[in-house]
Amino acid sequence: MPFLELINIHKVYENAPLLRGVSFSVDRGTIACLLGASGSGKTTLLRIMAGLEAPEQGRILLENEDLTGVPTHRRGIGLMFQDYALFPHKTVVQNVAFGLKMSRNVENKGAITARAREMLDVVGMAGFEQRDVNELSGGERQRVALARSLAPRPRLLLLDEPLGALDRNLRERLLEELPAILRRVGVTAITVTHDQEEAFALADRVILLNEGQVVQAGQPESIYDRPANVWVARFLGLDNLFAATVTASGQVSLPFISQPVTMGAYLPVAGTRGTVLVHTWGFHARGGQMQSPYRFIAQVRRRSFHGHLYRLTLASSGEMLHLTLPAGNALPDVGSTVEGWIDPAALRWLG
Repeated sequence: MPFLELINIHKVYENAPLLRGVSFSVDRGTIACLLGASGSGKTTLLRIMAGLEAPEQGRILLENEDLTGVPTHRRGIGLMFQDYALFPHKTVVQNVAFGLKMSRNVENKGAITARAREMLDVVGMAGFEQRDVNELSGGERQRVALARSLAPRPRLLLLDEPLGALDRNLRERLLEELPAILRRVGVTAITVTHDQEEAFALADRVILLNEGQVVQAGQPESIYDRPANVWVARFLGLDNLFAATVTASGQVSLPFISQPVTMGAYLPVAGTRGTVLVHTWGFHARGGQMQSPYRFIAQVRRRSFHGHLYRLTLASSGEMLHLTLPAGNALPDVGSTVEGWIDPAALRWLG
């Protein structure tokens, strides 16, 4: 039985459907992420789970308990806002203790302080108890807000864009630390983001939303490897998408490869037209396995430096091919012609 289950959630905003039959489940101890563009309904869905908004239709089951009509303070759900919502007139430990006092899970003042200090230690803020929150950095405030959310021992923790206000270096460090903290505490968590790299780094399970509907859900690796459709591929930044036709021999014909490619996967009937994704790692610009029948000739149109790698854009038979090469490799000049090959294992039929 799932720890959390959303069943056919509908929500209307200003006479327009915002959530349209959203259903998904999350197992106990999982870190899940609602991923989608602005306006996809992910924050509204988070607020509905917290009880801050009510759906027009649908049910939410938490540990098989129907939360319909249950007020926010009785759901046992913690909520961490994007702006952290700390009290500027309270110290660090007082901010964390406030959540405990409001939950009324701990009545004894000494026990409240002890629990607040324990959570500050978990999030790496031991020794900051008496600090003024106005003196803290953005990352430190984020940790205090997390400690405050965890202190009442919520059944479920909801985090709304938890890293959105941080600079890049701090964000990357906390991308590693936040999942470790959540797993150490053992809380089931759902976070919201529009950034697929953040979602993949944080989550065990990703629920991808588009226009108020779940378009794909699963482990980050499986979603990235096999996107459900063209929209998902484009949203994830997978831009090697090509029109293709299924041949009579169960292969696919690509415009820049002279010979049909055997994909080693189920394909629809011969003559079907659709879209094929070629993962970037499947393109090889030169060297190795040039005996492959799946060769191409292309002209280098652009190259850009991204620190640890270079990104190349090649033109071949009217198509643009996007490759990446590790920094330090010899690079072809813009305008030069290159010969390469594709690995058929990198192809995915998207229909």
